[in-house]
Amino acid sequence: MSARTHISPDTIRSRFSAAMSAMYRDEVPAYGTLMELVGAVNRETLAADPAERARLAANDDLGRISEERHGAIRLGTAAELHMMRRLFAVMGMLPVGYYDLSEAGVPVHSTAFRPVGEAALKRNPFRVFTSLLRLDLIADAALRAEAAALLAARQIFTPACVALIGQAEAAGGLTDAEADRFVAEALETFRWQPRANVTLQMYHRLHDAHRLIADVVAFRAPHINHLTPRTLDIDAVQARMPGVGISPKAVVEGPPTRKCPILLRQTSFKALQEPVAFRQGDGWEDGSHTARFGEIEQRGVALTPKGRALYDLLLTQTRAIARPAADGSNAAEYMAALAKVFAAFPDDWATLRSEGLAYFTYSLTEKGVGATVGDQSADALIAKGVLRFDPVVYEDFLPVSAAGIFQSNLGDGAAQDFVASPNQQRFEADLGAAVLNEFEHYAAIEAASLAACRAALGKAVA
Repeated sequence: MSARTHISPDTIRSRFSAAMSAMYRDEVPAYGTLMELVGAVNRETLAADPAERARLAANDDLGRISEERHGAIRLGTAAELHMMRRLFAVMGMLPVGYYDLSEAGVPVHSTAFRPVGEAALKRNPFRVFTSLLRLDLIADAALRAEAAALLAARQIFTPACVALIGQAEAAGGLTDAEADRFVAEALETFRWQPRANVTLQMYHRLHDAHRLIADVVAFRAPHINHLTPRTLDIDAVQARMPGVGISPKAVVEGPPTRKCPILLRQTSFKALQEPVAFRQGDGWEDGSHTARFGEIEQRGVALTPKGRALYDLLLTQTRAIARPAADGSNAAEYMAALAKVFAAFPDDWATLRSEGLAYFTYSLTEKGVGATVGDQSADALIAKGVLRFDPVVYEDFLPVSAAGIFQSNLGDGAAQDFVASPNQQRFEADLGAAVLNEFEHYAAIEAASLAACRAALGKAVA
């Protein structure tokens, strides 16, 4: 028997990301328009800032930007979440972080499946924000039971996909041909469903409880609800979207415009109203459903716990002054408050590093290569021009921003007053694994870069 030759999870992830993008472009033509706009803005931004282009190229980050995507999917049961974890593991994607969106009026809690480690992220940083419906937050006990029964009866993964996941786990990977079949079968879980599992009457009952509940429960599979490219200038994209026939949401979620971007900024266009056939006796009844939308993101530096605490404090202070309305009616007031409050957050790389607010990677400068130095601190070597530092890209998400995107696309009345009830222990039990701590992974990337410099300089970096 010939030995099996496995391809890397990074390669499988790249194939799946490309296949997902092609599928979504076919299903949502506006996504293709958005991709063209983002590509144009990115090219113009890099042309106007040669120093930033050089920095990205030096850190091997230039190539990943055009390929970068994140998607989002909403699941209904613990069993679905458990199998989804196994599916993403085949592609080298692990659950990072726990997000409770109930505090923002959305009945889900979530994690982000993504690659970890600098090498895997540079290869392909595909991420999927994955939410699990909180049926326990549905107040109507009868509707809660009916929704649970509907979810229990569906199977969102093809038998071939499940078999290939088992094959990958048993053999330690997939061959090239198996990987192609896996991508094709896994894609079916994320494909749009033009026929609902329920009657129009049942759909309206679910919809009245919360629009997101209807989106999860009413269909036989959890279609991908958006796919997001990364831009280098989200304000430019926001301003130019109407010019290509796309109407953006009024407020860019996340921090304000800065010279040194932090964390994550996101905007989107309104969800599409799409025709759906609903069950009616032995036939079908025409109706519609609104769920899928287009989103754009701009990623900044990952913040340390100290930096994140400051961000959360300033965001809370901003929202005490003005909380953005889903219809965008107070957008100018909110953005003005955001800019004013966040003036307290340092906006230069040197201060962000020296005050321990953000994570950075370290590398030797041309002067540092081959240099002989004594035992000195990183600060001293930076001052002498031996070391350079570059921001670590934030690879994760922000719960308030995610909820803001959800709400603006689910409708003005989507937010509800659920009792905030984070339950990471329950989520991890359903997942079948602990979620990884994002701060530990950023710290590890920073520490590894310092260690490499230390080795190159003969342990000169303290």
